[in-house]
This record gives sequence, structure tokens and C-alpha cells, in this order.
Amino acid sequence: MYRQFMETSLETIGTLEYVLDKYSKIWSWKISGDRAVSMISRLVPESWYGENVNEVIIPDNTENIKQIKLIMDRYPLEILSKYVWQRKIIKTYAPKPTLPPIKHKLKRAKAGEQFRGKLLNFQKEGLDFLLKSSGNALLADEMGLGKTVETLSYIATEKQTFPVLVVAPLVTLTNWQREIQKFLKKKSRNGRILESESPSVFLIRTGKSKELPKVDIYVINYELLLKRNNDLAKLGIRTLVCDEVQNLRSKTTQKYKAIKKLAALPSVLYRIGLSGTPIYNRGSEIWPIIDILKPGLLGSFKEFCGYFCYVNDKGKAIVLENKRASLRHELQKHVMLRRKKSDVLKELKDKVRYKEIIAADTDYYLEELNKIWKKLEDEQKNAETEFSKSAAYQRAIQSERQIAGVAKLPHVINFVKNIMEIEESVVVFCHHRLIHTLLHKSLQEFSPVAIIGGQTDSFRQSQIDKFQNGESKLMIAGLRAGNVGINLTRAKYVIFAELDWSPAIHRQAEDRLHRIGQKNTVFAYYLIGNGTLDDHVADILVDKSFEIDAIMDDTVDNYENKDKAELILAQIQDKIRSK
Repeated sequence: MYRQFMETSLETIGTLEYVLDKYSKIWSWKISGDRAVSMISRLVPESWYGENVNEVIIPDNTENIKQIKLIMDRYPLEILSKYVWQRKIIKTYAPKPTLPPIKHKLKRAKAGEQFRGKLLNFQKEGLDFLLKSSGNALLADEMGLGKTVETLSYIATEKQTFPVLVVAPLVTLTNWQREIQKFLKKKSRNGRILESESPSVFLIRTGKSKELPKVDIYVINYELLLKRNNDLAKLGIRTLVCDEVQNLRSKTTQKYKAIKKLAALPSVLYRIGLSGTPIYNRGSEIWPIIDILKPGLLGSFKEFCGYFCYVNDKGKAIVLENKRASLRHELQKHVMLRRKKSDVLKELKDKVRYKEIIAADTDYYLEELNKIWKKLEDEQKNAETEFSKSAAYQRAIQSERQIAGVAKLPHVINFVKNIMEIEESVVVFCHHRLIHTLLHKSLQEFSPVAIIGGQTDSFRQSQIDKFQNGESKLMIAGLRAGNVGINLTRAKYVIFAELDWSPAIHRQAEDRLHRIGQKNTVFAYYLIGNGTLDDHVADILVDKSFEIDAIMDDTVDNYENKDKAELILAQIQDKIRSK
């Protein structure tokens, strides 16, 4: 009898799977099977039924895992999410920080005598944060709050900060040079402050290896780092500043490896990362950045993932929903200063997002889509390597995104014209060069200015100046060319003619307008082509935003604020009717 009972009890009575619940939108455990559901329903009163018969969903927490394990000790379940379950039942430990916490009662610190200019009160607190963190910190304030100025004030205040190496995106190098000249005074060798002079700056523009001159501040873009690594290592750099530090979010890139090597030099005392969007797609992207600024704080990457993450079906490490708050607290306690505009700029108006579904030429879209996938099938058959197959697939995806942009273009143009009718300055962002060209031609009546990749620094700045001075009321900008390093506070309307896969790209673009100096509510319109790839991209953006917002801000930013957005649309339509 006992033997018969044991044989029966060892039979699998159901399945156990880690799933994203469709209704609650939280990661949970799904248990299926008549006997398993019956038992777990009695042990866990907070469970609810799934979509199918004999299926139950229970929240993922320590107590519920204990109850599941209690059942499994006697009645085995087939585990469909083995990796997650192994991590759940094995005791894990949070990485132990190697450095003491930063005291977060920030004061209004006074900048050193080398600083030229005036800090706002919250920027003085930013300087205090840098001083208390011993210059090893991530400044992650929302874009437009003056992280550059706070960094320069720190360089002017802390001892032994020169020489400085600033690593930044190519399009921001001249802006760094301008800001240095504007906010820093030169200190002579005998310690005297030269009021009318600024520290010497050298912009590194070539990848050819040669000895660099002795100056106070070196400025280089990320792409040249590896080629000039040996030259930079000889300079005795004291302060390393990584602007738009999300460029280091992948630990497998050459630029990450080059920075890692420079940051480990004995001469480097201070490491500062700047970014309003340090997380672009997944929460695990924060690990490589912190590994540069404060190595060991989050443990090794394996330890970090084991404690904070699960691996999704594409093999990507995603921060668990119930770990996102603890990760944010760990970052804020030891390395990160994060403030939103609403926290520190009470006079700054709101930013309102609105998702506008517009018509698209679906016949054209589907016809072109068939051509793309037919071509992909042929290329896949003839591909000789896995790399060739992958490259063909990526080309097909890019082509599909472009035809989605073309299919909705006439309706995008009408939308832009409607807003231009009320004589407001407008910025339109797009992704593909073809869409940029077509928009520019179709909207010539408004004499648009343009920001797009490949422009010289001087021409790019002249286009920005024309827009900011009111010489043109329309700017058409590439999403990745115009999302950093520019100020477009003249406008209060931003229109996304195309979408990017990363929510951070859109936020950076929005914040070209929504920053210090903006006196109006900024309205961001995301134009979604009905029946195109846009629908899918928009859903992905929302999912990514949930993870990013929970880690960075403990809030959720939605696309829509319908009341205000619909009011603006009504005003636009009223203006048109009254003409």
C-alpha cells in the first residue's frame, strides 16, 4: 500500500511556468493541471484563474514559492521555466556594496573660484552630490537640467581634477568646448585665477596615433577611443567624464573595453557619467555603466543577473518587477542622482504625450511588404553563413520600417500642416533619410531647417540658430541625429513621424524642447500608422517603458494624457475652420 502511494505521488500532476500575466501585467507563476490547481487554490487564497480550464495564476513572492515547493516535495510538477525556478529556490544574496552610502541630505554647495557663472539652487545640490560621492557618480537627472554645468562646477571645485578627459558623442564635442569656455576660468601654474581666460581645450578629431599636446581638458568622441587609447593613457588623466554614458551600456563593445581600461589607470581619481536616459531598452544595461563608475557595487554581471534579473525568451536579462525598486534604491544610495524636472523646476510647464492613430496606405504597405519578405526568402536560401542570414533579416526589418513611414507620409504631412496653420514653431522627428527628404520637399512652403547625420558642426549649429531665432518655424530632424546636444525651446510641439525601438531615444528628442528656458507646455505627438508595423513598435515601447520607469523613477510615463492633448487638437481644428 505504501509503495503504491509513493508511486502515485511521484507522478507529475501538472506544470509550472513563469509568465507575464495578461491582465495584471506582472510576472507570475502559472500552474496547470486539475490536481495541481486544486491544491494550490487551497494553499494560496490570492490566486486567480488563468485563461484556460485547470489553470491558475499566483503572484511571484517568497511565501507563494514556499507553498509551491511544499506541494512539489510530494507531488512533482513539470517545470517549464527551469532557469527561473532554479534561481528562485536557491538562496541568493544581493551584491554587497564596497563603498559607504552617500549622505542624501544635499546642501547647496558653493562652486570653487575657477567656476564662472551662477548655479541654480538644485544645481548647487548636484555639486554637493558630486563632492559627497568623491567624484565617482552617475548624474542621471532628466535632460535639460544642467548636468554639464554641474560637472564643470565640480571640476572647478574639487582638488586635483586636471587634466580632464571628456568622452562624448561626436555631435556634442563643440558644445562641450563652448560650455568650458563659458563656465570655467583658467588657473595659472602659480595658482592665480585668470578671469578673462579659460582652461586650454584640445578636441581629438583623428584616429591616427600620435603624441597629444599638454592641455587642461581633452575632448574625444566614443568612436575614436580605442584607436587613441595608448595616447590617452600617457596623459596622466585625473578626471574622466563620460557624457551620454548610455553609450557604454553593452560590455561587449570596443568603446566599453577602451573606457574600462582608461578608468582603471592609477592616475584617474574621478569618474563621472552623465545621462538622462542611462537605460535604453533593458534594466540590465545599467550594470556596465556602474562597473565603470564604481566597480564592484553591483557585483559581477553574473551575480547581478542572478539576484536582479530573469532571462527572457530572446536570452536578454530583464530586471524582475519585484526587484526594480530595490535596484533603484541601491543606485540612489551609492552612485546615482536622479531628479525629474517636475521636482526641481516648478515653473516648467507639463510635457504631454499623445498617441495619434492616423490613416496609412495599407494597399501600398502590404504590396511592398510582400516584396520585402519574398526577397528575404531568396536571400536566406542563398546565404552561405549565419551572418549573411542575420544581415538579410535586419535589412528586411529596416525596409519594413521605411515602407511603414512612406505609407503614412501624406497623413503625417497633413498633420504637420494643421499645426503650422496656427503659426507655432514645430519640430518633426523621423528615422529614415528618405522620409526626411520627402518631408523636407513636401513642406517647402514653411522653409524648414534640417538636422540630419553627416552635417558639419558649423552648418548644424546654423540650422539650430535659425530655428531658435525664429527665422524658420519648422525643423525636420533625424531621430538619432537630433536627439542630443541641441536646444529647441522655441517650439512647444514635437511630432514623431516615425518611431524608434527605444523609448529613451524619444525622451531625449522630447527633451530638446522640454528643458530650462521652455515657458510653455510641450506637446509630443506620436503618429501611429494604422495597420502597419507602428502598432507593434508602440506596444514594445510601452513594455520597455514600464521597466525603465520603475528602475529610474518609481513612476510610469504613459503616451497619453487625453484631456490636454484633445484640447490642443480641438484648438488646431478650430483655427483651421475659422480661416
